[in-house]
Amino acid sequence: MNRKELFFLALVVLFCVFSTNNVKSQNLPDKPVPPHLVNDFAGLLSGSEAGILERKLVSFNDSTSTQITIVIVKNLDGYDKADYAQRLGEKWGIGQKSLNNGLLILIKPKTSDSNGEVFIAQGYGLEGAIPDLTCLDIVNKEILPAFRNGEYYRGLDNATNVLMSLAKGEFSAAQYGHKAKAGKQGGAPFGLIIVIIFIIIAIVSRNSGGSNNRHIGTGALPLWLLLGGLNSGRGSGGTWGGFSGGGSSGGGFGGFGGGSFGGGGAGGSW
Repeated sequence: MNRKELFFLALVVLFCVFSTNNVKSQNLPDKPVPPHLVNDFAGLLSGSEAGILERKLVSFNDSTSTQITIVIVKNLDGYDKADYAQRLGEKWGIGQKSLNNGLLILIKPKTSDSNGEVFIAQGYGLEGAIPDLTCLDIVNKEILPAFRNGEYYRGLDNATNVLMSLAKGEFSAAQYGHKAKAGKQGGAPFGLIIVIIFIIIAIVSRNSGGSNNRHIGTGALPLWLLLGGLNSGRGSGGTWGGFSGGGSSGGGFGGFGGGSFGGGGAGGSW
C-alpha cells in the first residue's frame, strides 16, 4: 500500500470516528426550552416535587451564580454514567463561563432489568470546594439510602442542601467527610448510654431515701436525651443545608452560562 492509499485510509478512519462521536452526542438531550434546572425526562418526581426543587435551585443560582442542575433520563444510551454526565454538562454549558461553577446530578432510574445510576459531576471551578471524594460521600450518604426506599425527592433535597452549603463555604469538604463518617458509625448508642446513666442515677437516688428535690426527672429528660442521641446519628439532610424542603420562590431560570467540566465527580448504583 502506497502513501496515497494510506493517507486516504486514514481520512476514512477519522471520518468514521468523527461521525460515530457526532451521532452519539445527538443522543444526549438538548437544553430545555424554556430552560430549567430540574429536568425530569423519566417522570421520577411528581410535578410538585420538581417545582419545589426548581424554586430552591433557581433561588440559589440567583444569589450565588452557581448552577446546580438535576437531570433524570430514562437510559444512558450506552454511555458510562460519568461520561454521560460530563458530555451533558459540556453540551448544556452548566455554570458560568468565567467561573465554571456548574454542578450536574445525573439520575437514571432503576428498572426491572437494570440498576439505577446516579452521578454528580462538578465544574472546574468547584473541584476545590467539592472534590470527587465528597461527591462520593454525598451519593452514598444522602442519595442512595433514600433512593433505595423509593424516596427520590428526599434524596435529591438532601443532596442539593449539602452541595449548596459546600459551594457557599458554610462548611468544608473535610468537615462534611467527618460528619459522613460519624453518620456511618451511628450516634444512637451514645445517646442510649447517656439515658442509661441517668436512669441508674435516678434509681440509686430513690433507693437512698433522699428528698424529692434530689431526684432526677426520669420522664422527659431521658426521652429528650435519647432523641438528641438519635438525631446526632442521622443523615445531614435537615441539618447541613441552608434551604428547607419547601424551597424559596425566586424568579424564572434565565439559562445556562457556558461553564465547562473537568472530568471529575463520583457516582453509584442502587
